[in-house]
Amino acid sequence: MITYISHFAHVALLFTFFFAFAPDGHSQTMDRIERGRMKDMLRIVKNEVKKNYYDPEFHGIDFEDRFKAAEEKLNAATTSSQSLAIIAQVLIDFNDSHLYFIPPSTNLVVEYGWRSRAIGDKVMVTLVKPGSDAEAKGLKPGDQILSVSGFRPTRKELWKVLYFYNAISRRDGLNLTVLSPGAEAPRELVIKSQMKTQPRSIGFTSYFRLFDDFYDEENDKHRFVTLGPVTVWKMPSFAFEPPQADDLVGSRVKGTALVLDLRGNGGGYVKTMEVLTSNFFDKELKVAELKGRKKMDPIIAKDRGKARFSGKLIVLLDSASGSASEIFARVIQLEKRGTVLGDVSSGSVMQSKNYEGDVGSGNSIVPFAMSITNADVIMSDGKSLEHTGVIPDELMLPSGEDLAAGRDPVMARAVELAGGKISPEEAGKLFKYYWKKD
Repeated sequence: MITYISHFAHVALLFTFFFAFAPDGHSQTMDRIERGRMKDMLRIVKNEVKKNYYDPEFHGIDFEDRFKAAEEKLNAATTSSQSLAIIAQVLIDFNDSHLYFIPPSTNLVVEYGWRSRAIGDKVMVTLVKPGSDAEAKGLKPGDQILSVSGFRPTRKELWKVLYFYNAISRRDGLNLTVLSPGAEAPRELVIKSQMKTQPRSIGFTSYFRLFDDFYDEENDKHRFVTLGPVTVWKMPSFAFEPPQADDLVGSRVKGTALVLDLRGNGGGYVKTMEVLTSNFFDKELKVAELKGRKKMDPIIAKDRGKARFSGKLIVLLDSASGSASEIFARVIQLEKRGTVLGDVSSGSVMQSKNYEGDVGSGNSIVPFAMSITNADVIMSDGKSLEHTGVIPDELMLPSGEDLAAGRDPVMARAVELAGGKISPEEAGKLFKYYWKKD
């Protein structure tokens, strides 16, 4: 098991909407054997949470009653998608960003052809895949999403849409209501998705891309740009080996200032975050205390001495910056080491471990997994960032017009603060998004 502070979803509200109102897509009809597997799956989830969840009081939830109610709902479920939603709902009720169910992998993959993100209090289209039905129907970056198949997404609920339609019940199309920049009235779009089958992957590595079946791993690469005295580092996640953090800072960060772009960075390994933090301080630093069932060692950034980067530091955040990204940025704020710029982060800051399980037997084994919180993370000011997030020193949001034009005013402002210069138009071209080839 690996210790993570990695964002999956901000679990603020219930999943009931989808179970009650959304029709099933490509979903297996329940029979006696399948229903038994779902009940076994629920039982395993219950036992692992009961043994390993950081709070033995379970946030005041009536633990036994909640799982009993879920089992009764499984008796009434008619499809596997409904059953998986019921199991997911039990963990969502804990209102814990790092406690969640990872459903069995499937041989059905889907590409909806667009990506979205919460920007301020709006949900905006950020990317549209060239050649997709979304593009053909006129969906564009900068469009505000007012509803997805009848459900109105908000900043705190966007995860619900992503989780359901990508992990629980993939669909061959979605109905969108969108409002374009400058438009007086919204538009209704029926957008077909690209669906295909592939060999079912078995093993835990198949669970990391729950939100994007067609995710291209080129987006996981660390990318660097030098702009005069400023190095811009696009860090996709903290899911890389800790020693590499020292290597990247030492070999790639040049000049007198660094803009560290953690937008969209959902977190990763605790140790990697510790090592990266140590590269910006001339002392050993207690990053945070861990509050779990048992006494746990605090998160410590060790003294790097002269090997550290002592130049100016600007950190960029957005609503998809989670966990390790948030902890790192908050340390920079608390220690007054640099400036944090952008949107309020996701507020998904706990520490967790992943647990695997399976049901069935012989050639019919079905693997699944779950993330279980093993600690709350308490910063040096005595506060947790869970459900709160990091409030930037300078709150700055791209507009719908900026997204439509491919501008990145946040990056342009960060480079300016660091002592460099780049236009919003040029900044928008620094780091392209890679669409996986069909």
